[in-house]
Amino acid sequence: MTDTRLLYGANINANGIRQHYLRYGGNGTPLVLVPGITSPAITWGFVAEGLASKYDVYVLDVRGRGLSETGPDLDYDLDTYAADVRGFIDALGLKDVTLMGHSMGARIAIRTARHDSTGLAGLVLVDPPVSGPGRRPYPANLDWYTQSIRQARRGMTAEDMLKFCPSWTEEQRQLRAQWLHTCDELAIRITFEKFQTEDIHQDLPHLSVPTKLVVATRGGVILPEDEQEILGLNPAIEIVRVPDAGHMIPWDNLDGFFAVTL
Repeated sequence: MTDTRLLYGANINANGIRQHYLRYGGNGTPLVLVPGITSPAITWGFVAEGLASKYDVYVLDVRGRGLSETGPDLDYDLDTYAADVRGFIDALGLKDVTLMGHSMGARIAIRTARHDSTGLAGLVLVDPPVSGPGRRPYPANLDWYTQSIRQARRGMTAEDMLKFCPSWTEEQRQLRAQWLHTCDELAIRITFEKFQTEDIHQDLPHLSVPTKLVVATRGGVILPEDEQEILGLNPAIEIVRVPDAGHMIPWDNLDGFFAVTL
């Protein structure tokens, strides 16, 4: 039986910064998972364990989050994030990679593949914000992020996290409360603002690897008309929907998430 435990955490210098990652046991081809805007790698551990039944899973701490490098001197734009992912894949010499991203991470995956798809076997884009210049805003509130981060910096319990994540289990809330302070508020604010100014639609026609778009059926991030526009830009993209799930799909319907990704 495949051992799906966390094997180790490690740091590597790639694209000029320290990038921290967690590697979960798996005997398949590599899967690099890029989490969302305020999700340190460790918070995706329960998902990575399931994915490791098929893949050799690497979960990134995106710059400005978790144990990766952070600071006001770093850039937090889509091109830079994509260069980080490309640098990470190249630094570890990974081949035949499935690149999976959630939310912000899915936008990063799109830009990475558009710039350089070398070594990529496929993309799995989990509910990426489709906001951008002249488009519908991302349906989230920046204050939700900043207030929770500030509270986490002071010290936060799983019970405190209830008002931010009321549907999560106690274990999930405890882990988020423990790690949220590692999300740099400046990085989060810049990234959130760039959801409205950076366009991923221009990248979609240039995706040359098999691509799966995983859509939450509630939460309003990707609407039916968005799906139609995406297919118009790249008819080869496969669209799958996870029932009974909001934007944080694995937290709402883990079995449904695995049903469309494994």
